[in-house]
Amino acid sequence: MAPLPYVSSYYAASAHPARPGAALAGSIECDACVVGGGIAGCSAALHLAQRGMRVVLLEGERIGWGASGRSGAQALFGVAAGQAKLERLIGAAGARAVWDVSVEGLALMRELIARHRIDCDWADGHLLTAVKERHERELRAEVRELNDKYGYASVRYLSREELRAVLPSDRYLGALYDTNSGHLHPLNYTLGLAAAAQSAGAQIFEGTRALRYAAAGAGRVRVTTAHGEVRARQLVLCGNVYLGATVPALTSKIMAVATYIVATEPLGEARARQLIANNAAVADMNWVLDYFRRSADHRLLFGGRVNYSGLRSFDAPAATRARMLGVFPQLNDVRIDFAWGGDVDITLNRAPHFGRLAPNVYFLQGFSGHGIALTGIAGKLVAEAVAGTAGRFDVFARIPHGNFPGGAALRRPVLVLAMLYYRIKDLL
Repeated sequence: MAPLPYVSSYYAASAHPARPGAALAGSIECDACVVGGGIAGCSAALHLAQRGMRVVLLEGERIGWGASGRSGAQALFGVAAGQAKLERLIGAAGARAVWDVSVEGLALMRELIARHRIDCDWADGHLLTAVKERHERELRAEVRELNDKYGYASVRYLSREELRAVLPSDRYLGALYDTNSGHLHPLNYTLGLAAAAQSAGAQIFEGTRALRYAAAGAGRVRVTTAHGEVRARQLVLCGNVYLGATVPALTSKIMAVATYIVATEPLGEARARQLIANNAAVADMNWVLDYFRRSADHRLLFGGRVNYSGLRSFDAPAATRARMLGVFPQLNDVRIDFAWGGDVDITLNRAPHFGRLAPNVYFLQGFSGHGIALTGIAGKLVAEAVAGTAGRFDVFARIPHGNFPGGAALRRPVLVLAMLYYRIKDLL
């Protein structure tokens, strides 16, 4: 079957031209097989190939077809669970190691973009905004902790007056401003990583879904596709929620949630600059959060809806536009040119889920909305582990993960009820 086209998004419309790769036909041998052509998979393939390994990457649709190529594209420090929860789960030393990896992930993005000349509109800066007085207190405390405990000097607190100078919205009371985080064009970044992996020697097959895998004897794994198979010494699974029945052992640990984004018509540089003067990406602290940023061609890209039910019955574009106008009522006259959505994966504790299903079968999943920077460094960590240096990978593998409650039939209704509780907290 031919791969599905990209979702009709601003990113797909502005992506660099890339011809579909060939599908796998027949049998192929390699050192490492990577399943999934998002940022994590492309990074793993690149870093494995740079170690001199013969690498095959299988993507069921197109490179960057899933969450990697259609997300909010905000590259952030840390993980979605937060450092306090990590300390409870794996101790202070483990939490610090995860923190250090996340900050290295931001540096790795800049390094890969520069080294491989990836044209992906990288821009520095991120604002985490307070909507309530409680948020203000929490952000001020977080700035102190990041400065004093972690030595992370790129963050500072902006008062309401300082914030209004760069973000003219009445909605926000203050913000944590990080000059080290940033944003980019996620599809072009993913395509650039794939091209870098190919230049390093990796073979990439698109429209080639991995149907199943099994031990093949002599320490090898056989991955079966519709028209062929890959026999590899090592297998790295980077498909997240799209793996589905291919790897049923992982499905209970993650849940697919749908998120939605709209892109306005081009506003012109002057009007776009009036919205976010420092060109930072922005997100608020609500559980069901708004997030937005400027594009390189002076649009506003705004995400503000999350659908936990799995249903597609509500008008997501209209609802997201309404949330955008709640932040920027001055955009009431502006046309929406693109509206799209897609599934991202979350874990129950919002921490990333890395590990092994066998000594030579690794997986990366559960980035929980913090994947733009973390997926790239995760690919580097799994390449280290495959090559025999697993210390940093194993810190993440130690994070305990529970199953979503309710089993296959009830897990989503249970999640919807839980999210309703948090939504009510947001409103109150």
